[in-house]
Amino acid sequence: MAVYTEVSDDELDAFVAEYDIGQVVSCKGIAEGVENTNYLLQTDRDSYILTLYERRVNPDDLPFFIGLMEHLAARGLACPTPIKGRDGRILRSLCGRPAALVSFLKGVWHRRIALNHCAELGPAMAEMHLKGADFPLTRPNNLSLDGWRGLFEAIRPRAPEIKADLAEVVEAELAYLEAHWPQSLPVGLIHADLFPDNVFFLGERLSGLIDFYFACTDFLAYDIAICLNAWCFEADGAFNATKARLMLGGYRRVRPLSADEMDALPLLARGAALRFLLTRSYDWLNTPAGAYVKRKDPMEYFRKLVFHQGVGGPGEYGLE
Repeated sequence: MAVYTEVSDDELDAFVAEYDIGQVVSCKGIAEGVENTNYLLQTDRDSYILTLYERRVNPDDLPFFIGLMEHLAARGLACPTPIKGRDGRILRSLCGRPAALVSFLKGVWHRRIALNHCAELGPAMAEMHLKGADFPLTRPNNLSLDGWRGLFEAIRPRAPEIKADLAEVVEAELAYLEAHWPQSLPVGLIHADLFPDNVFFLGERLSGLIDFYFACTDFLAYDIAICLNAWCFEADGAFNATKARLMLGGYRRVRPLSADEMDALPLLARGAALRFLLTRSYDWLNTPAGAYVKRKDPMEYFRKLVFHQGVGGPGEYGLE
């Protein structure tokens, strides 16, 4: 989440009037995230998240994202529910951007990840994968193998601004992944951005998953690899195998992993690390001046990539 587009009081009042949600009490920008403009909207009845979809989001993908949240919420997954206006529509326009309201989930995300948080994440992710199995729409993962080289070419000229040899390291890693990427793992609906700031807790219990705007159709185990990177490294860069074991164990209790999925995890984790190294590098070099958004350090994912390059097998992630 982030704020790129400012919404005036008059524009907001006109937008909210199209819903039966009461009168606006407050509307505050949310700085976390990098893709869309988000506000916490409070009315005299309830709280909502107002999202304006920025230029990096393909409007053709919005029915997929909105439909997916409706689908998962209807099946009992704790996630935002899109709000329909008086005319029955969910998507509309605000400040020249496609926009939507979704329900506000209670809870907080934890900046310091503890063991029990990883244990809670695993089964919730597996539940999401199972509940999304009959979602009728598909969307290719444009930020997986087929999209990485294009991203790399976009940052290559300025890559030395981040690290002197970054271009050489990425070129070699891309070549390796293109030659070895799996072809036949189980495929389904994945979140693709299940970072701690997209997972809410009430007390010590997981209360909901948010921000489905990278969701797509891909290897289910790729979602797990993203979470290994996002949840199982300490602040000093050390990999915590106990966190990984708890997360993976919780996942497998709900949805067992095949032997092929387990064997592929080190390679998928390398790919997931490269994906976020590339997108963070792009954002680091191209975030608009004055945007209300926190840039994220790409070097964090460079170091994670180096770790996974040295992993000899799934046992190092706590898998038997």
